[in-house]
Amino acid sequence: MIQVLLWLPAAVGLLCFVAPRPAVRALPVLGALAALVLAGIVAAGFDPDVAGLQHAVDESWIPDLGVRYQLGVDGISVWLVVMTALLWAAAALYSAFRPPAASPRAYFFMLGLAETAALGAFLAQDLLLFVLFFDLMLVPFYFLVGAWGGENRIAATTKMIVYTLVGSLLMLVAAIATAVLAADQVGELSFSIADLRANTVSGSSQDWIFWFFTAAFLIKMPAFLVHGWMPDAYKAAPIPVLALLSGVLSKVGAFGFLRVVLPVYPDATIQFQEVVMVIALASILYGSVMAFTQTNVRLIAGFSSVAQLGFITLGIFSLRTDGADGAVLQMVNHGLVVAPVFIIAALLAERAGTEDIRKMGGLATNAPVLAALFLVVTLALLAMPGSANFIGEFFILNGVFQAKIAMAFVAAIGIALAAYYAIRFYQRTMHGRLLDGVVSREISVREAVVLVPLVLAIVALALHPGLILDSGEASVEQALSPGTEVASR
Repeated sequence: MIQVLLWLPAAVGLLCFVAPRPAVRALPVLGALAALVLAGIVAAGFDPDVAGLQHAVDESWIPDLGVRYQLGVDGISVWLVVMTALLWAAAALYSAFRPPAASPRAYFFMLGLAETAALGAFLAQDLLLFVLFFDLMLVPFYFLVGAWGGENRIAATTKMIVYTLVGSLLMLVAAIATAVLAADQVGELSFSIADLRANTVSGSSQDWIFWFFTAAFLIKMPAFLVHGWMPDAYKAAPIPVLALLSGVLSKVGAFGFLRVVLPVYPDATIQFQEVVMVIALASILYGSVMAFTQTNVRLIAGFSSVAQLGFITLGIFSLRTDGADGAVLQMVNHGLVVAPVFIIAALLAERAGTEDIRKMGGLATNAPVLAALFLVVTLALLAMPGSANFIGEFFILNGVFQAKIAMAFVAAIGIALAAYYAIRFYQRTMHGRLLDGVVSREISVREAVVLVPLVLAIVALALHPGLILDSGEASVEQALSPGTEVASR
C-alpha cells in the first residue's frame, strides 16, 4: 500500500508527458486525489496503541553499503503523510484551475516528483534513504520556483538552493559517519535507523554529527539565523508551490528531529538541549515581530511560519511527552492553516491588484463567504481557544514549563504577538473602506473547491485533536526514551 502511495505521484507526473493535451490538467488532480485516498486508508488502518512501525517494507537495496529499502509509518508520521497528500491535492487543483502558461507538462511532473520526495522523507526508515529523499526535494522545487516563479525568481532560487544544499551536504556527511562509526557495534555497515538507535556512536562523535543534522533541519524549516533564503523565495514562488514549501517541506525538518536526532544521538541531544531551545525562542520572537511589521501578505504568513516552527522545535526539545505530542499536533495544524493562508493571500492580491496590505481594505464588503472562511483560518492562526492550534500550543507550553520554566514564559509572549499580527492581517484587508482600484467580489466555485476542504479540515481537527494526539503518543515516547535514559544516568 505505502509503496503505491509513495511512487504514484511521480508516476502520474511522468504520464503527463504522454497524455493528450486536454488531460494534462486533469491527470495530476486525479493522481493527487488517489494518493489522498491511499493515505486515508493507511491512516484508517493504523493502530495507535503500537509504538513501532506499521505497513512496513524492508528489502535489500545496496547490500555492499548496508543500505536497505525500508519504509513504514508510526504515530509521528502517519498524519503528516495524510496532511502532505491533502495539501498536494489542493495544490494540484489550484494549478489545474490556473495552469502555468509555459510547459504545463513539466510543471505537473515536477509537482508529482516533489510529492514523492516529501512522502519518502516521512516514510523512510533507513537513514541514507531518508537523506536521499530529503535531497531529492531540492530538485523539483528548484524548477518550480526558478522556472514558474515571479519577479526575481532566479536570485531567489539560487539563494534557496545554496542554503538548503549546504544543509543537505552536511547531513549526508553526518549520515555516512554515523553508519561507519557504529559498524563495529552493529556488526556490519548499516544505515537502518533502528540499528543505529540500538547502537549509538560515542558521545564525542555525537556532538558534531548532531550539529550537522540540526543545521540541515533548521535551514529547511527555516529557523532564526538560517532563514535568509526565505523572504526572497516566498515572494517569488507560485502560490501552490509556496503553500507546499511552507506547509509540508518545513515539517520535514521538524520531523527529522523526532525521527533521527533524538533517538540516534541522545547524548548530544541532552547536552545541547538548551542551545536549540534558545534558537527556537529566538525564532518565535523574531518571526512574530517581523510578521506584524511586514506589509507584504506573503511575508506576513512567511514570518509567522518561522514563529510557529519555533514553537514546534521548542516542544520537541522540551524532551517531555506533552511538549513533543503538542509539536506533532502543531506540525499538522500549521500545514492545514498556512496553506489556506497563502491561497487567501493570493485571492486578496488579485482583488486589490497588490500584495501590500496598506493598499487593501474593505474586501469583505461583497464577499461574506470569503470573509467567513478567512476568519476561521485567522482564528486558527492565532490559536483561539477551541482551535486545534490552541491545544497544540497548550501541550507544547505544558512540556516546556516542565523542562525550562523561564523559557516557557518567554515563549508565551509569542502567543500574544501571534494574536496581534493575525488580527491585523484580517482587519487591514477585510474591514474598512473599499479603496479605489480594489474590487470586492465573492469567492468563485473553483476557488471554493480548493479552499473549503482545507477549512473543513481545520474545523474537523479542532473538534477532535485527540485523533493525532492519541495516534502519536506511543511513538513520541519511544522517540524520547533514549534521551530520557541518558538524562537519568
